[in-house]
Amino acid sequence: MDRFRMIFQYFQSNSESVMNGICGLLALASVKMYTCFDFSCPCLPQYNMAYGLGIMFIPPVILFLCGLILNRQSLVMLDEWRRPRGHRKKDLAVIRYMCSSIMQRAMVAPVVWIIVTLLDGKCLICAFSGSMDPEKFAGFANVSPVRVEQLLAKVPCKDDELMRNNTSHKAVSRYLRCWSQALGWSILLILIVAAFLARWLRPCFNQAALLQARHWSNYIDIEQKIFEETCCEHSRLFAHKCILHFFESMRQEIKLHRVNLPREGEGDEEEENLLRGITDQDQVNKLLKTWYYEKPPLDVSRATQR
Repeated sequence: MDRFRMIFQYFQSNSESVMNGICGLLALASVKMYTCFDFSCPCLPQYNMAYGLGIMFIPPVILFLCGLILNRQSLVMLDEWRRPRGHRKKDLAVIRYMCSSIMQRAMVAPVVWIIVTLLDGKCLICAFSGSMDPEKFAGFANVSPVRVEQLLAKVPCKDDELMRNNTSHKAVSRYLRCWSQALGWSILLILIVAAFLARWLRPCFNQAALLQARHWSNYIDIEQKIFEETCCEHSRLFAHKCILHFFESMRQEIKLHRVNLPREGEGDEEEENLLRGITDQDQVNKLLKTWYYEKPPLDVSRATQR
């Protein structure tokens, strides 16, 4: 169990390489999920569009939320944004940098899902087959409007009886698949061009401000982790002290059962070494409240001089 906890904490770290690896795994998982998914269009005029668009956009929302959950920095960014000002000012540039970094990583898997669905074309065919103009296809001539609506809704279902004797369902399917693939490749091209421009135009902007935002975003995350580790250490020591006091209070009762106990004063020095600083619940609560509402300024020069 401890090994799994260590692995989970490792993957929750703020290392960019680890977060990039998680984004890559989510992207591969999205592709694997789509290939394993049994896409079955209902082929009904009332449900085709809802089903097709739902398959195209609902899983990306789930993947986006998973990307936010797995990214530790999202919680750190929210804490930094919501915390009271106290003795430490807030830097909106740092918050914007953290938000941008979180969104970029969380959007990888959803974008991959949408592009894969568009390149495959099944979702778009299912969603918009009923919206096609029947006059563009010769097979729907001399057919009643109700019949045309049924035939267009059955286009994604190749094995349907209505489609076996109709020659236009392949034309509608090819037409929508071409539009779907064109849209998918266009989105992919736009993203690649945007990434290329962002990569090559980045040095044209203020690099000092970018380095500052990146440095302090890492500092906020590291500070939060060290504070949590320190709180855990003090909790362990405080619990140890409380247990020792409990057995000390039970000394007389234990003596009645003829249990040998150390003499008074033997463990006092050891107990004092186990306890660091705060020894009362109210003091602990006050410390935590002070840390949240009045974080100390980022200046250790006075402490160094002392």
